[in-house]
Amino acid sequence: MVTYLKLITAIIASFLILLGFCVMFNITYPYFSFKTDIDFLLTKQSILYIKTWRWAFYLHISSSLFVLLFGWLQFVKPLLIKYPKWHQSIGKIYIVLILFISAPSGLIMGFYANGGMAAKTSFIIISLLWWWFSFMAYKQIKNGRITSHINYTVRSYALTLSALTLRLYVLTLPYFFILPAKQMYTLVAWASWIPNIILAEFLIKKKVFNWSKQ
Repeated sequence: MVTYLKLITAIIASFLILLGFCVMFNITYPYFSFKTDIDFLLTKQSILYIKTWRWAFYLHISSSLFVLLFGWLQFVKPLLIKYPKWHQSIGKIYIVLILFISAPSGLIMGFYANGGMAAKTSFIIISLLWWWFSFMAYKQIKNGRITSHINYTVRSYALTLSALTLRLYVLTLPYFFILPAKQMYTLVAWASWIPNIILAEFLIKKKVFNWSKQ
């Protein structure tokens, strides 16, 4: 019974993540018309002239799509068990994208985030933690520490999923809280990743992904 529940939970989680990936793709691809009057860019008109920010924006939104998908594949148990080399290759791509593109570009964007210093601080922290957890996941597997590698990968992907939870909260939180736009954006900025990390630590404690001992 427990095995079936785990299977059903895994299927539902995978469906939601893949659905989220499709939503993110639909949100992202219009930006590659390189028009500057689209959705989020309408709020950044005052800094669009900054070339570093523009590069960071396009690198972040494009690489994060692949990170979202490749990170999910790291938790597909049949892929890990039957095709370990594929698992390793996809994992390397995931780590490289975060360490050299997604997290650094997210950090640059964090310094220019909407919502004032409180929101900027949140985005800066998440970028630094994302980089660190991903780096530690790589370091631990290089040292043969499988359990620690799994734990850091769970933390890393929890922050990867903040791209989805942020947009979920943007849509839902206004129905529960009536706040000025600046305060609402700050709330979303912090809520997008702190519950993710709490859930990640819960899953780590329960050894949900400790497949090496199952």
